[in-house]
Amino acid sequence: MDQQHAPRPAAHRRAPSPGRRLRRRVLLGVSAVAALALVGGGVAVARTVVDLDTGIHRSDIHLPVAGASASSSAVPQAEGESNILVMGLDSRRDEDGNVLPAATYQALHAGDGSDGGYNTNVLMLIHIPAGGGPAVGISIPRDDWTTLPGAPDGNAEGKIKQAYGYELDQTLRHIVNTEPGVSHDDAYQQARSAARQEEITTVSQFLGGVPINHFIEVTMAAFYDIAQAVQPIQVCLNETTSDTYSGADFHKGLQSLDAAQALSFVRQRRDTSGSGVELTDLDRERREQAFIVALAYKLRHEDVLTNFPLVQHLIDTAKQDIALDSGFDLLSFAGDAQRFAGGGITFQTLPIVRYGVEDGQDVNIVDLAQVRSTTAALIAASDHPAATQSTTPSTATTPSTGAAQGTAGTGGAAGQGAGAAQGAPTTSGVPSTTTTSAAQPLASGGIPCVN
Repeated sequence: MDQQHAPRPAAHRRAPSPGRRLRRRVLLGVSAVAALALVGGGVAVARTVVDLDTGIHRSDIHLPVAGASASSSAVPQAEGESNILVMGLDSRRDEDGNVLPAATYQALHAGDGSDGGYNTNVLMLIHIPAGGGPAVGISIPRDDWTTLPGAPDGNAEGKIKQAYGYELDQTLRHIVNTEPGVSHDDAYQQARSAARQEEITTVSQFLGGVPINHFIEVTMAAFYDIAQAVQPIQVCLNETTSDTYSGADFHKGLQSLDAAQALSFVRQRRDTSGSGVELTDLDRERREQAFIVALAYKLRHEDVLTNFPLVQHLIDTAKQDIALDSGFDLLSFAGDAQRFAGGGITFQTLPIVRYGVEDGQDVNIVDLAQVRSTTAALIAASDHPAATQSTTPSTATTPSTGAAQGTAGTGGAAGQGAGAAQGAPTTSGVPSTTTTSAAQPLASGGIPCVN
């Protein structure tokens, strides 16, 4: 098998290692591309979206829809609603499987093209309701243990992030071994499509048959160029914290980060300073969400998108490092998503019961019924915010035990609770900040303070 494109085995260790600590950088690429999409609108942006659309990677796959068959989605979907699955890959290559420039590997300290793998280390379902209501982003912890519907590579169960890599490996080996007339590049792209299909089907069934209308896939490579182009980015922390593993060293409150510091911000899942601050992998989910919000805020309020050379640079980067389904209308999505950066989307993370070990791997043990009821409630709150504002579920877990805390939160899906960021900058030009906890929805529109 051509080693240039051969997928590498998924890493299973929870203990920190250089590869594991570095692979979370992929989520920054997701954050940057997602935030760019969330502030779309206007003639200039429309033109750049059309430009992006001409060179983007597309995949013609079956997407789970409501009521299509007995094996597909069991969750109804109203006309005009849309669910988009964002997948961030742990890959050190572009969408064609090519190695990145040496300068990029050196800057990221991420090894080389042989490092990393094809786990979907970022999984986020974005629900866009009909009629212009508030959207919701639902983060799915990457290590949740679940059934893999297609049993790829003979694995009937696994971490939810592993469905992609297992299927890519299985399909690529099959094509190479049985269809010698197919070029390796074509075989690789077919395997990527099969991997997307398996991951999307796995997520849909895990969430209780939720229809998935579109997907956005992002590799790690996009982040370096994007972060360098738009830095500094403002974030806010509830406590002063540092971590020798990720390189994090942050003070409490609002602060501006360069690209390297942004990497540390989203990678940190522990505090090694002895301060008593407790962090877990779920806190990194929270930081992913906060980073998307902060980046979207910057793009919107600092008129970054009026810098046309910069926008073109971001688009050229995205063409190499994102993929979409064949029916994804970027221009339509830009119009739908224009309101998000101003406060029209909130984020929450699905609950886990505890940490455990399955098949020799450190995993998240979940209550599947709770996962599905929470997902349904968050989608319902997005569709009918006035009716569900007081009953939106909390999805928090305690860092020390991982036990789920209750089911009633104070914030609605539109971010009306205590955890909502306020959105508008103050009269001094400093953005507003709001302290948030994992029990509250994280709203766009300002700079939320997180653990």
